[in-house]
Amino acid sequence: MKKRYAMTGGATGIGAALREQLCAAGHEVISIDIKEGDIIADLSTQEGRDLALAAVRERAADGLDGFIPCAGLPPVAPPRIIAAVNYFAAVAMATGLQDLVGKRRGTVLLVSSNSAPMTQTSHPLAQAFLEGDEPKALDVAAGEMGQTVYSASKHALTVWMRRNVVAWAKAGVRLNAVAPGITDTPLTQQVFADEQLGGVMRDFSAMVPWGQTAQPGQIANVMRFMLSDEADFVCGSVFFVDGGSDAMLRSDQF
Repeated sequence: MKKRYAMTGGATGIGAALREQLCAAGHEVISIDIKEGDIIADLSTQEGRDLALAAVRERAADGLDGFIPCAGLPPVAPPRIIAAVNYFAAVAMATGLQDLVGKRRGTVLLVSSNSAPMTQTSHPLAQAFLEGDEPKALDVAAGEMGQTVYSASKHALTVWMRRNVVAWAKAGVRLNAVAPGITDTPLTQQVFADEQLGGVMRDFSAMVPWGQTAQPGQIANVMRFMLSDEADFVCGSVFFVDGGSDAMLRSDQF
């Protein structure tokens, strides 16, 4: 059965791979991106989010089977923009489309990271995210390193998901998250090219138990399953798709 999805960050990387898979299966995908897509919007701003939400609502007034906020920035981006896009844009877009997804008892699938567990919920930046005060959180982020902001944003996004599972399930929406490891995307290549983080990334990728880096399609395969009817009782889960990296680092935690 043909379904309708909306997603951010559908132009490149994991988002593009998922969009291609869903379209190949005959589904409709409304793609939102800053450079190319059905809807062009800068999600680091409130104006961009409002524009994107209005455009999706116009195209999908009778509901969505799923929403996937794939848009995200790597650790080498400006810290304030990482915070704005990776956490606040994802939450704002998901919240703004909750009712449309609920109309079809669909799913919102967030993109976390296997770096999310590297930050604790008690971290001041994670707390600032979860308080929902964007100006405050962006100011805190400005004083942190990009890698710290990245992992804190993904940690907070995952905690936000878990905290909202019950209420959203009652509203007819399954909330889940996928947590990729190092994946061969244009954004990852920016990190590999960075003078400070590049060496660390290469060293870590060489330690991945099942191979060095994932291809976008390998992450999209799991995401496509999580969006499907076959996963209709999966709710509140975080799927690590990282070649065993999380298990390697946190073997006694699950």
